[in-house]
Amino acid sequence: MPKIAPMKSNQIKISPNGPIFSRIVAGVWKWGAWGWNLNTQQHLTLIKKCLDYGVTTFDHADIYGDYTSEGDFGRALKLEPSLRNKMQIVTKCGIKLITPNRPSHKVKSYDTSKKHILWSVENSLKELNTDYIDLLLIHRPSPLMNADEIAEIFQRLKKEGKVLHFGVSNFTPSQFKLLENRVDLVTNQIELHLMRPKPFFDGTLDLCQRLRTAPMAWSPLTSGKIFKDLDSKPVRRIIAAAGDMLEKYNIELDQLLLAWLLKHPANIIPVLGTAREERIKAAVDALEIDITREEWFTLWEASLGKEVP
Repeated sequence: MPKIAPMKSNQIKISPNGPIFSRIVAGVWKWGAWGWNLNTQQHLTLIKKCLDYGVTTFDHADIYGDYTSEGDFGRALKLEPSLRNKMQIVTKCGIKLITPNRPSHKVKSYDTSKKHILWSVENSLKELNTDYIDLLLIHRPSPLMNADEIAEIFQRLKKEGKVLHFGVSNFTPSQFKLLENRVDLVTNQIELHLMRPKPFFDGTLDLCQRLRTAPMAWSPLTSGKIFKDLDSKPVRRIIAAAGDMLEKYNIELDQLLLAWLLKHPANIIPVLGTAREERIKAAVDALEIDITREEWFTLWEASLGKEVP
């Protein structure tokens, strides 16, 4: 079985049959209505800055901005269509939010039916101003998920050239294996950071290594907890443990948190949640930081509050 590209290169092949992505991914969920409210020109400027820094992969979901963020991004691309060939677009579907933008939704729910996936993809293509999606993810596993039905529509979308690759998000190892048994999945995008140890223990990262599928990590910087919850004992322990490393490598805390994830052999791909150019640049610089194994465990121990057994 072929191997994934080496860790910390500027790009990575995320699975044996998967696409090549940038090692750091730009998450756009806060670029629009759910965060910074960037206008079209600001979107375009930030897209270009990302590309300049080698961040060529952009992570979307249909629900972001109450179903408006894909359109925001697509309007920016329409100004310079040639940028599409320089990037990879990830988007997700399957969650139905209650919002004025979707008046037919009466309850927050999941829909992984063929009909909904097809409609979502067609709508995302239109909103993003593109002819194809590089990677489509099922956003959340549904209790009513029919693996055969999902595989059937995935195969159709790939045959039609509308989606090049498929994956999932927030799936447990057993849920991943269920769908992977029917169709080639190239990643599982999960919440993964120093203060969320569960994926290290529940088999998620073990399965990624076994299948050589690089996981994508959303909220790699602890959803900001490390910078806000200063009364939290784990936060205080991590900050104390990080002090010498920050000085040794002459870096900032967010860079150390990324370096900690990048050290893992599963080839974790961090998905940033920022619209600040300087933080994107700092994240790319973190690719050059190679902490030692003992430093990795020092931070791990600080997060858990105890030494390893």
